[in-house]
Amino acid sequence: MINRELVIDVASSGISIALLENKKIVELNKDTSSDEFSVADIYLGKVKKIMPALNAAFVDIGHGKDAFIHYLDLGYHFQSLNGFVLHNASNSKKLLFTKARMAPPLEKEGKITSFLKQGQPIMVQIVKEAISTKGPRLTSEISIAGRNLVLIPFSDKISISQKISSNEEKKRLRRLIKSLLPPNYGIIMRTAAEGKSGETLSEELSSLIKRWDECCSKLRAIRRPELLVREINRTSAILRDMLNGSFNHIYVNDLAVYNEIRDFITNIEPAKEKIVKLYRGKVPIFEQYGVSKQIKGLFGRVVSLKSGAYMIIEHTEALHVIDVNSGIRMKSATSQEAHALEVNLLAAEEIARQLRVRDMGGIIVVDFIDMHSSENKTLLYNKIQKMMEGDRAKHNILPLTKFGLLQITRQRVRPELHIKNDETCPTCRGTGHIAPSVVFDSQIKSQIAYFTNKLGNKRLTLMVHPYVAAFLTKGFPSLRLKWSLQYKCFISVKANPKFSYLESKIYDSKGEKLNE
Repeated sequence: MINRELVIDVASSGISIALLENKKIVELNKDTSSDEFSVADIYLGKVKKIMPALNAAFVDIGHGKDAFIHYLDLGYHFQSLNGFVLHNASNSKKLLFTKARMAPPLEKEGKITSFLKQGQPIMVQIVKEAISTKGPRLTSEISIAGRNLVLIPFSDKISISQKISSNEEKKRLRRLIKSLLPPNYGIIMRTAAEGKSGETLSEELSSLIKRWDECCSKLRAIRRPELLVREINRTSAILRDMLNGSFNHIYVNDLAVYNEIRDFITNIEPAKEKIVKLYRGKVPIFEQYGVSKQIKGLFGRVVSLKSGAYMIIEHTEALHVIDVNSGIRMKSATSQEAHALEVNLLAAEEIARQLRVRDMGGIIVVDFIDMHSSENKTLLYNKIQKMMEGDRAKHNILPLTKFGLLQITRQRVRPELHIKNDETCPTCRGTGHIAPSVVFDSQIKSQIAYFTNKLGNKRLTLMVHPYVAAFLTKGFPSLRLKWSLQYKCFISVKANPKFSYLESKIYDSKGEKLNE
């Protein structure tokens, strides 16, 4: 059984959410206040340039780079939406959405020049944030997502999640939503809708329709390009999509977010309210639950596996490359094929985790250790498919090639998460140069002189590498004793094996560090 925990760190710089399964991080999300253009935001943009050769257009939505929309992303009912937008954006008489006429649907083989022209206003929604040198990717097939339902204006379809297996439940949901749905709206029923009452779904449907009405009401007075409706912040969206009764614990260090999550859980499953816990400890919440330590080891170029094996992860503009290495010679009692299979299966589990944690998207190519047995290749392919079943991002995995390469495509809607885990060298302070070791004791002496004569400290603790500690305390009188007598200050020397050879720290009587 999987133990699922959510650890939420609320700080002034933003909110970080770590999803743990059996104490291991499998997803890490960051929501910062600087995110201006987010997935699912709806804009009234202006067509900047038509690209007939690409059958696409660039749209100005106020981003630094023009956004991109392809003909196929205009949506099946684009003519209905476009007619409604143009009428309400330029006409003083408001056209009610439910009174709007449905126009003929778009053909799959059409040309974008037949429907868009330069300078034209267009309602669009972000489906992919700006990544690297590319601007946001857009669609005109507008949708507004809730916990149980996804509202689709200018549609007549009712779709139900394939993960709902019961045919009786599907029929019940279809009858229920059909009786509630006004004209000109379509709906997608998410997996979370299974078992929900008519009252719950009716309330959510009314809320989604209200958001769409607010969007439409802004068309008449808006200055193009401008935001019409902002998706709920990323934190709320993550909680909306992730929170369910299968969580064992949810830890959060902020009272407001704690109350929000507790109310949310109460609505979903009242009996699970107690899984939400407010953390009040002095140690940072990510430190307390072992998240920080895992982050340090997860985001490097080299990722260690068991038994000396490791992976190297490289990123390029076009794709991500993962190289699996055994690291050490195999044991004599193990055949080369069996050893390769063992390492590859171990790597498959870690690769599935790395893709989720780093949110790597696009094309991923994995170079596994060569195996000759077709059975072993099938076993490895089935393993990584199983490990990626819990990945919420859309993905596709191809069987291994004859060269032992595995190709994965994974949905990419946001830039990959990068976390800098390198630390500045405490000895050279990032310069790459250190002072001569022969004058190290003189430098310590100068600092002690300053802290005693200038600052009046009468008791100091000097923490250094064990070799340096032995040098300062050896003989009679030792350097420690000489300095104590010279500066009329009690000086204690403590050895720290974690220190680099020329690293030192000086503390006062209260334990506060004095030197940088």
